[in-house]
Amino acid sequence: MLTKDVIWLLHTSYYDYAELAQKNRQFLWHPFTQMKDYNAQEPLIIARGEGVKLIDVNGKSYYDGFSSVWLNVHGHNVPELNRAITEQLTQIAHSTLLGMANVPSILLAEQLVRIAPPGLSKVFYSDNGATAVEISLKMAFQYWQNRGRTGKQAFITMNNAYHGDTIGATSVGAIPLYHQVYKPLLFSPYVIPYPYPYRDGGEQAAVEATLSKLESLLQQKAGEIAAMIVEPVVQGASGMIVMPDGCLQRIAELLRAHDVLLIADEVATGFGRTGKMFACEHDGVVPDIMAVAKGLTGGYLPVAATLVTEEIYDAFYADYEEQKTFFHGHSYTGNPLGCAVALENLRLMEERRLVEQVAKKAVGLEQLLQPLQAEPHVGDIRQKGLMAGIELVRDKQTKEPYHWNERIGVRVCQRAREKGLLTRPLGNVIVFLPPLASSMAEIAEMVQILAESIREVTLEQKEQAVR
Repeated sequence: MLTKDVIWLLHTSYYDYAELAQKNRQFLWHPFTQMKDYNAQEPLIIARGEGVKLIDVNGKSYYDGFSSVWLNVHGHNVPELNRAITEQLTQIAHSTLLGMANVPSILLAEQLVRIAPPGLSKVFYSDNGATAVEISLKMAFQYWQNRGRTGKQAFITMNNAYHGDTIGATSVGAIPLYHQVYKPLLFSPYVIPYPYPYRDGGEQAAVEATLSKLESLLQQKAGEIAAMIVEPVVQGASGMIVMPDGCLQRIAELLRAHDVLLIADEVATGFGRTGKMFACEHDGVVPDIMAVAKGLTGGYLPVAATLVTEEIYDAFYADYEEQKTFFHGHSYTGNPLGCAVALENLRLMEERRLVEQVAKKAVGLEQLLQPLQAEPHVGDIRQKGLMAGIELVRDKQTKEPYHWNERIGVRVCQRAREKGLLTRPLGNVIVFLPPLASSMAEIAEMVQILAESIREVTLEQKEQAVR
C-alpha cells in the first residue's frame, strides 16, 4: 500500500539516507549498471537540482558534468521551465495524438520545422531517442515499399555506432559490448568505418577509408539499401569521436547519387550541443529523416521527434484503401506537458542566444582542455561544442589502451565524484558534457576537477604497475 508517509517524503526536504539506500538495493535495477558492483558501494541518491549542480539526500552538491546523460540545457530547477509545466497542468496533462491533436504538440511541431535544416517539414512524435530512431528506420523501410521498390530493405550503419536500445535501434548499433549478446534478435546492416583520426592514421586517411568503403558498397548494393544512419559530426557512445569537417557532406552526396536515404541521429548532438542548433548544419547537410530527443525539453520530460521531408511524407499520403498508413504510435506521443516545456525551452534558447553562446564557450573549453594534452596518459582530446571526450592510454607513444579490467575510466569518474563532479566514462574515455547554460567559471571548475582526477588516478595506476 502506498502510504501517506511515502507521499509526504516526496514533498519534504527530509530523507533518511539509510532507508532509501536499502530500498534502492532491494527494488531498483539501474540501466547500464553491473548491479553486483553497484550494490557493494554506498549509492549516490539525488534529491534536487539547482542550476548546473545536483544535490544528494545528504546535502552534498555536485557539478552535473554530463548533463544528466547529455540532455540538460538550462540547468536544473529553471523557473521558466517549471512554470511552463504547471501552467499546462491547469489545461490538460495528456491527450492522445491518435486521430486527434492537442495545442502544444501543434505549436511545437511548427517551431521544430522552423529551426530544423530547411526541407524537413513534418514532425512525428515519440518518447525518447531510441524510439525516434526506431521510427526513422521503419519510415525509411516503408517509404520504399510504398513507392513500389520493395527490394530496398537493407541499412548501412557505422562502426561503433550507438542509436539506442530498442530492437531496431540495437540492430544498427555496432558496439560489441552493448550489442553482441542480442545478435540472434537483430537484423544485420552493412557496416562501414566511422572516421577515427586518432586511431586511423589522421584525418585524411580516416575520411578516405570511410568514403571509399561507402562508395564501393553503394556501387554494389544500392539497389537493396533503403537508408544509411549516421551520428552526424560526433559519434557519442563510442568515445566522443569527432568526424572531420566535410565528411558528412561527402557521405550525403554519395547517398543521394545512389538513391539511398540519409537518417541523421541528432538525439545527442541536437539543440545546440555542438555549437549549431543541429550538427548537420556544420556541413550544410539536410537529411531525409532526422531523429531528435534529449535536449528537446531542456532535460525535463521525455519527448522525442522524427522529422522528415515532404517527399518522405508524401509516400504515405494515400487513399485509405491503399493501406500506406504508417502504423506506428506511442501512448504518450505528443504529450502536452512535454511539448509545453519544449516550447519554453526553445524560447529560452533563442532569447538567451544559447547556441551562439555555446559556440563561444566551446573556444574557451578548448583552451581549458589544452594543458591536459601534456599529461603522460592523455592520448587524445576530442571536442565539438560542449561535447568532449578525453581518451586515456597506458602508453602515449604507442597509443596502447588501458585494459578493461583496470577500470581506469571508472576510477577517474569515481575520484571526480569525490571532488564534486558527476560524469560517466565510456571505457577509457572520460566524457565531459556540461549543461549548455554553464558559465565559463563553472566550466573551468569542472575541468579543474577532471584534470586533478586524471592526474591522480593515472599516477596511482602507474605506481601500482611498478610494484
